[in-house]
Amino acid sequence: MDMPVSESLLRTIQLSITPVILITGLGSLLLTMTNRMGRVVDRTRILAGQAHAAGGTERRHIEDQLRIMYRRSKIVQLAVTLGAASMFSSGLLVIAIFSNAILGANFSAVILTLFVTSILLLLGALAAFLRDIYLALNALELEVSRALDHPAVK
Repeated sequence: MDMPVSESLLRTIQLSITPVILITGLGSLLLTMTNRMGRVVDRTRILAGQAHAAGGTERRHIEDQLRIMYRRSKIVQLAVTLGAASMFSSGLLVIAIFSNAILGANFSAVILTLFVTSILLLLGALAAFLRDIYLALNALELEVSRALDHPAVK
């Protein structure tokens, strides 16, 4: 038995696929970001434990690393928050697209606003994520310079 599907319903489903794909991509990005946050937290705990036992220049070095890790945790938190907000906005976009079709109302301004908001939030999340990567490289540079300045005693 063939069920006729109206052209407007098909068009609505097609329009809703874009935000659904955005949500899927955001899910993968958030997974990456939360894994990164977990690594920052784990590394911070290790460094904090080492700071208690260290003294002198070793302690100052660990404290510098801890400050960087704390900054990184705040930046990754911002990235995750913006990414989740983008995902939420994309979900609202799907609802707005279907509401527009079902109710026959003109929600084009709402739909456009939600779409632009989703993309802007995504760009903010990516910018924060990139900032974290640069901070991680700064921390690595501190480690490398320290290792090169103070070679291991054999």
